[in-house]
Amino acid sequence: MKEKLSDRINSMATSQTLAMAAKARELKAEGKDIIGLSLGEPDFNTPDFIKDAAIQAINDNYNSYTPVDGYVELKDAIIEKFKRDNDLTYNRSQIVVSTGAKQSLANVAMVVLNPGDEVLLPCPYWVSYAEIVKLAEGVPVEVPTSVETNFKITPEQLEDAITPKTKMIWYSSPCNPSGMVYSKEELRALADVLKKYPDIVVVSDEIYEHINFVGEHASMAQFEDMYDRTVTVNGVSKAFAMTGWRIGYIGAPEYIARACNKMQGQITSGANCIAQRAVITALEAPVSKISHMIDTFKSRRKLIIDLLNEIDGFVTTEPEGAFYVFPNISAFFGKTIDGYKIENAGDFSMFLLEKANVATVTGEAFGNPDCIRISYAASEDQIEEAIKRIKEVLS
Repeated sequence: MKEKLSDRINSMATSQTLAMAAKARELKAEGKDIIGLSLGEPDFNTPDFIKDAAIQAINDNYNSYTPVDGYVELKDAIIEKFKRDNDLTYNRSQIVVSTGAKQSLANVAMVVLNPGDEVLLPCPYWVSYAEIVKLAEGVPVEVPTSVETNFKITPEQLEDAITPKTKMIWYSSPCNPSGMVYSKEELRALADVLKKYPDIVVVSDEIYEHINFVGEHASMAQFEDMYDRTVTVNGVSKAFAMTGWRIGYIGAPEYIARACNKMQGQITSGANCIAQRAVITALEAPVSKISHMIDTFKSRRKLIIDLLNEIDGFVTTEPEGAFYVFPNISAFFGKTIDGYKIENAGDFSMFLLEKANVATVTGEAFGNPDCIRISYAASEDQIEEAIKRIKEVLS
């Protein structure tokens, strides 16, 4: 029946993070003791003060359609958040609230890209970037990095990747999957290249902003010469442990924000009313309200790095943010372990699932075929047991 479907859907890859999570659930249902380190989802509950705001919204009878681009009160809270945390000044017409940051990204791609427009994706990149670009009939162009360069692109690489067809560049900082964080100085060096190409739009995905272990967060839009061409994407899924609440948002040049509002009005309309009211409370709260989660991630980061460094063949950098490690495991390519032939990162990830009962994600899904992504959004006991299992099957 595949031939009855559109070329659009037939050519789209399945999300590898979701596919691995589904495979892990399937094996769990069969009775296997699977430790899931594949999904980018905090293992904390949403803080009580946010849940209380949602309950209050229900009791206050918020149940009607919301404005397409978000409640005014939420947009004002986002504006204040951008000013407080990022030194960015937006007005209401530059803010669009969506059903998750993934919809925010899809909106931007659909309203900016024309067929054949190129989008630069520094590798590794979040798994959905390339497919969203292709859905909008753009062309994803991978700009490779490596564990040796801490998974960051250089200004020289950026310059070399730009062509007359380049329309956008997308990146995340802190990065999913590598955990690297671009400093203000590093972003300025990239901006110095981009200022020579004024028609290129920057999409800065900052969803992991608060899960940052190296200090101050930097935004591309902080630079005066980049502000009018940068879309800043954020949301509450990660730092506030609100993945299922599905609220993301952008601060953008007004012409892009208005176009996203128009697009969203024909696709989903406004985001969930109860979730929006809860997010107002989340964004108005001081960051100290969620610092315990960030401290826990930092402790887990040290634990998992120390354990992985004990395994021969794993080459790992220390993540600067988010809650992932992205080790290079190419030393295992071409080897047969316990009757399992490993030719690539996909094979290695499946080997760990089937032999060690540990779910990870192949780096191929993120544009880096030499690595795997391991989430440490799990308890310390689970992390210790998972790495113990990996070590045992590899030895």
